[in-house]
Amino acid sequence: MDEPSQPTQPTQPGERRLSRPPSERYRATEIEPDDPPSAASPARGVAIAVVVAIVVGGLITVLGGIVLVTAGLVVVAAAGGWAVALAIRIGAGATIPRQRRRAIAFGLAVSAVVIGQVGLWLFARTEGGVLPLVDYLAQTFGILVPLQAVAAVIAAAWTTR
Repeated sequence: MDEPSQPTQPTQPGERRLSRPPSERYRATEIEPDDPPSAASPARGVAIAVVVAIVVGGLITVLGGIVLVTAGLVVVAAAGGWAVALAIRIGAGATIPRQRRRAIAFGLAVSAVVIGQVGLWLFARTEGGVLPLVDYLAQTFGILVPLQAVAAVIAAAWTTR
């Protein structure tokens, strides 16, 4: 059973006791055993965001190559930018300054789109395509490729604000 560490009632009449010592306010807050330790760290945030960017790139490849979605890839890229930025915010917490967190999110969001576009090109090559990367993307998707990058960056900026 729980026993109080200090008596709450005076031991002698007229004796007064504080519930805690006055110097306790200067002590650094200690983690209680019931509180889980904070797992936020810069490396964890970036690692989770990199995994999310790779997954988004794979999703763009599958949806654009196998399912044959074209304009919907802009929405997927925007959702990917949001997911990458959210992964950094959750994984790193406040351990990364906002400007640096935003720059990392921008880079990874654009990288996710690039991974997806290279994946689409490689998929087209397995289907018998012979065009170089830039020619294939320009002829097949046209303006949608840069729109995907812009949508991913805007979503990442919105999420990291």
